[in-house]
Amino acid sequence: MTPLTARGAGESPNSGALQDPAVPVSMVLRVNGEDKPLMIDVRTTVLDALREHLGLTGSKKGCDHGQCGACTVLIDGRRVVSCLTLAASAQDKDIQTIEGLASNGKLHPMQQAFIDQDAFQCGYCTPGQIMSAVACVREGHANSDAEIREYMSGNICRCAAYPNIVAAVKQAAGEIQRG
Repeated sequence: MTPLTARGAGESPNSGALQDPAVPVSMVLRVNGEDKPLMIDVRTTVLDALREHLGLTGSKKGCDHGQCGACTVLIDGRRVVSCLTLAASAQDKDIQTIEGLASNGKLHPMQQAFIDQDAFQCGYCTPGQIMSAVACVREGHANSDAEIREYMSGNICRCAAYPNIVAAVKQAAGEIQRG
């Protein structure tokens, strides 16, 4: 008689039914108001789906560990680090990227404020900063410099343009809240 543990250690009768995660699957991502059909590996992140499969390179791959915020996008209006979010989890949700902020050829108020306030230097973090700043205002966290700094703290700027970023958020806040 075989001990119970030995039988349990054997191959599962359904083990052949598991799908290889590297085999592409079909999914649709709604990006900037448009449905985008994709065939991708289920382990693909939103960031890689945007950059590698859809050609939307505005969101940057900074640390690839969710620590710098360069990859920030909005999913259903909430900011997320897209390098840690699986594309499969974003199906049936609205993904907004920096490319989708402008409307009818006019920059979003936050984009314009970043230009007006010179709130960037090298520009690498700027798309993530802008997306996070839009969410910061929409969430109601732009009431003081300290509050803006706190709610923007997940986005790192290695060039240290922080005072100008705070000024840009303050400039755009009123216009975004009005409309």
